[in-house]
Order: sequence, then structure tokens, then C-alpha cells
Amino acid sequence: MTPAQLSATVVAALASLVEGGSLTLPDGVPTEVTVERPRQRSHGDYATNVALQLAKKAGTNPRALAEQLAERLRAADGIGAVDVAGPGFLNITVEAGAQGQVAADVVAAGTAYGSTEAFAGEQINLEFVSANPTGPIHIGGVRWAAVGDALGRIFTMTGARVSREYYFNDHGGQIDRFSGSLLAAAHGRPTPEDGYGGAYVDDIARAVVAQRPDVLSLPDDEAQEVFRAVGVDLMFTEIKQSLHDFGVDFDVYFHEDDLHRSGAVDKAVTRLTELGNTYEQDGATWLRTEQFGDDKDRVVIKSDGQGSYLSGDLAYYLDKRSRGFDRCFIMLGADHHGYVGRMMAMCAAFGDTPGVNLEILIGQMVNLVRDGQPLRMSKRAGTVVTIDDLVEAIGVDAARYALARYSTDSNIDLDLDLWASRSNDNPVFTVQYAHARVSSLLRNAADLGVVAASHPDLLVHEKEGELLRALAEFPRVVTSAAELRHPHRVARYLEQLAGTYHRFYDNCRVLPMGDEPAGELHAARLLLVDATRVVLANGLGLLGVSAPERM
Repeated sequence: MTPAQLSATVVAALASLVEGGSLTLPDGVPTEVTVERPRQRSHGDYATNVALQLAKKAGTNPRALAEQLAERLRAADGIGAVDVAGPGFLNITVEAGAQGQVAADVVAAGTAYGSTEAFAGEQINLEFVSANPTGPIHIGGVRWAAVGDALGRIFTMTGARVSREYYFNDHGGQIDRFSGSLLAAAHGRPTPEDGYGGAYVDDIARAVVAQRPDVLSLPDDEAQEVFRAVGVDLMFTEIKQSLHDFGVDFDVYFHEDDLHRSGAVDKAVTRLTELGNTYEQDGATWLRTEQFGDDKDRVVIKSDGQGSYLSGDLAYYLDKRSRGFDRCFIMLGADHHGYVGRMMAMCAAFGDTPGVNLEILIGQMVNLVRDGQPLRMSKRAGTVVTIDDLVEAIGVDAARYALARYSTDSNIDLDLDLWASRSNDNPVFTVQYAHARVSSLLRNAADLGVVAASHPDLLVHEKEGELLRALAEFPRVVTSAAELRHPHRVARYLEQLAGTYHRFYDNCRVLPMGDEPAGELHAARLLLVDATRVVLANGLGLLGVSAPERM
């Protein structure tokens, strides 16, 4: 019995009390109730405070309602015992057979186990990374690559339709500076004062010249346009390849320049004007963002007729909404924190709901440490540590897991020596090793001719129960990770599950010894092992990390 199934059982008990006339709920029977695992095992398998939550509305005291519920629950299938504690808490013990059925349910569901309907029908746009095409992706962008992709996988598993989107900043001054830097590098000139340095600039410049040998004979202004067109494309191709090698691919690569060329900016400003949310002052068009919570109004069309930086954001947001997305997520670095207010005001100015139709996630800094010292410089980029540097140091699996393992609200200090190690101190090694160990046991069982089978009533050992309850938690962990936008909850759960499995294995013999014949208990435990394999693999898959069968 999973928490969701137990929740449904409690809801059914409430409904029967209402139908029988012994309970009145003016707001109706809740569609679900919260059940949690108590801290002390002696308090049962699960606990709920639903009686405390509903008693006032029902016109009764919590303990009296709890006693009524307990009586109904004791008669329900799969419930072993129900105790009323304190002012009205319900401590519930599940029958061994009902708890043991979890193993069979997990194996039967396979890769679908953990799926929920929490976000069913939602159309979600996830915009992340979106690094300027002026250099390799730095470590901050790599964090969003890992977290954003994992969040997309988690939303998908909770029923949403997800589109991963990369906003390609190919409009504005940074592109001018990049193309000017390529031009200088190709001619062997010093890097412009506000330009881009690093060996990668020389590499791209040489690649442009290889494609267009005539570029060096062109006047500088014409040559720079060639470096802009060819060089930016080469740089972005390299960025996409690095992300692909990292296991991250996007459904849409949206070009900022298209917004300005297509008239989308004018369309967005017109819409806001029709809503009464713009005004003219000093020859410029302003958006009334202050009335929607920003610290001041913002210029959207400057006095020279050019769009401000915000104008592109207006057009891009409206474009996303017109494509049918209910929720638009933008993932930004810590240096963009001050940008949130104006973006939320923009959302409200369009008549949408900030935090619902638009949500901005801020990721804090990532620091790399090697031999106890901060790692600050890339061999190739010169000024920052890049995605390729990180992968070279610890590999894709460790990099993705390490970056997704921590809340985005916190800074990360990644010890490269630790994450490259094959030890239990390395969290990703611990989880992957658990999967490999489970896979090895299943292979050994096959060699011995032991076949997994469902005998749920036999899984009565304390450590079997702990593992079954841990497996039953996975769907709720996935839903929580989606609702809170916290992929790190999946990683932490997997580490706990690995520990729970090892304790089970140390206390419960799975395979027969010597000439001992395989019995029903061996088969039941083997099914439990297979269920653990499924959940470890599914959880690692949500993080974009492989589940090796041998290590």
C-alpha cells in the first residue's frame, strides 16, 4: 500500500461517514489527505492529522472525529491497526500483505513507476541555460543545464507536456563585441578593450577564415559582418554540441533577433497599450510596471525609436503564451535577481498571474575545488570554468548529479576530487553502486534458477518493511520535487533508498545457500530486490544519470 493508496482509503472512510449521516462536512469530502511516515516506528507505518484539520468544520472535536475514522479504517482492506494518539492523530499500521504488494506493483509498473497526475494537462515552457553565443557555457550555466533538464523530466513524469527552450541572444551589443574580437584575433591584433579573450576566440576565428578565406581581404566593417554571421553560428554549434554531450537537448532554439525582425515587439507594445498599461513621456514609451509591484516604471521603446532590453522580454513572453503555454519558467543566475520584479510586473501588465503563468527560478553560484584550492580558470576560455572543463574533471554522470543534488537557493562548493572518486563519500557513486549491486544479485539469481514471485504476506521482516515503505514513497517524492521545483529531493531520496537497501540486504538473505532449495521467501525477496532496481533506475533517469549494471 502506497501513501496515495492509503490516502484514498482515508478519503473513502470519510465519505462513508458523511453518507451514513454521522459526519457533516460543509465543504465536502476532501479529494485527498496527507499521510506521513512517523518518526518513531512504534507509531505505525503512517500517520495523518486529518481529524484535526476537519473537526472544526464538522462541528466536533478532533479526537471524537479521529475515533470515528479509526473505527471505519480498521475495517478497511489492507489496514492492520489504527490508534488514536494525542488530540486526534491517527497512527496507521498496514497489513504485511498490503505493504508487501508494493514490490509487485513497482515491478509491474516498471519505467512508469513514480508517475503521477499532479500536473496533468499543464503546458509548460522551460527556458534555461540561454547563454550568450559569445563563448563556451560557464559553470553557472552548466548548473541550469543539469537542474533544468531534470526539472523537465520530473514535470513530464507528473503528467505535464514540457517544451525545453533555449533563448538565443543574437541581437545587441554583446554580439558586436564578439564579432569584433574574432576580427581582431584573425588579424593578430590585440583583443578590443571590451571584447572577449581566450583560446576559443582564436579557434573560432580560424574556423571562420577556413570557411571564408576572403574575409581577411575585406574592409573591417564588411569582415566583421562575416565574423558575426559565421562566427556566432560556429560558437552556437559548439554550445549545442557540449550540451548534447552533457545529455541536454532542447525542443526549441528561439532567436532573439527574430522578435525584432518579425514585429513581435510592436505587437507586444500594442497589446499593453490597449490594456492601458503604457504611456508616452520624453519621446519614449513607458510600461506602468510600478503599479504592478516593480520599483519604478520601465522604458520599452526609447526616444530614438529603438526597443529597450525589456522590449524583447515583452515580445518573448507574449509569444510563449500565444503558443499555448500555461506556465512559463525562466531560470536565471544569481546576478539577475534584481530582474525578477520587472518581469513579474510585465506578466501582470498582460493580465496574467505572476508566479503561475510566469515563474522565475534563481540559481546561486557554483565554486569548484581541487586539491583544496578554488578552481577559477579554464584552459580554453581563459576567464571562466566551462561545461567541458567540468565533464573532463568528473564525467557527465557525476557532474549532472552533483549540480542537481543541491537546492538552487544555495551556493555549491564542488570538490572535484570527491566527485571523481569511487568511494561511499561520493553520493553518485553510492547510488549507482547500489543499482549495480542489485543488478548483480539479479544476475546471480538467474544463474541459480531463482525466479522472483509475489508472496506479499511473507515480507514481514523489519528491514523488508522499511524498504517497502521507502519504495512506496517514490511517487510522492517525484510530485514534491515538481511542486517545489526541487530536483535535489530526488537525489537525496535515492541516497536514502540506497542505504535502506543495503541494510535490508545485510539482514535478509535473498538467495539460497549451498544446496538449500529456493523457496517462496527467496522469490518474494527477489521481487523486492527487483523493485528496488526499478526505483533506483527511474530516479537516476529523472536526473539524467545512468544506472549501470556493473561497476
